[in-house]
Amino acid sequence: MASEDQELKRAGLKVTLPRVKIFQILENCELHLSAEDIYQQLRDAEEEVGIATVYRVLAQFEGAGLVIRHNFDNGPAVYELDRGDHHDHMVCAVTGKVIEFHDVEIEKLQSKIAEKYGYQLVDHNLVLYVKPISDDN
Repeated sequence: MASEDQELKRAGLKVTLPRVKIFQILENCELHLSAEDIYQQLRDAEEEVGIATVYRVLAQFEGAGLVIRHNFDNGPAVYELDRGDHHDHMVCAVTGKVIEFHDVEIEKLQSKIAEKYGYQLVDHNLVLYVKPISDDN
């Protein structure tokens, strides 16, 4: 049985061709993809999956904990597989490119700030909006 089938079953989802195809696209891509990006890849591969199905499957994946949906700035929602590793994001304000990073010092500082105010950090989402450094600044 393919790993995609196992992941879908483990998440409590029935194995269907559209789910498998969409899961494969997310699994094989390093980028954060919008529903439209996924739909275009399916069309390029001559798969008969409609855009409504893509949105529905992504919502099911999100509900099952298979994907994480991000809304960066004013762009469309983008998705990535939840691989269980925590990371934060930088988004280039010029190109829209999303860069993943993990920094132990930032993680410690966030927990320290929460504790300072009498809280325990249970989750967070850090997004830095950046632009390339140039000599013109």
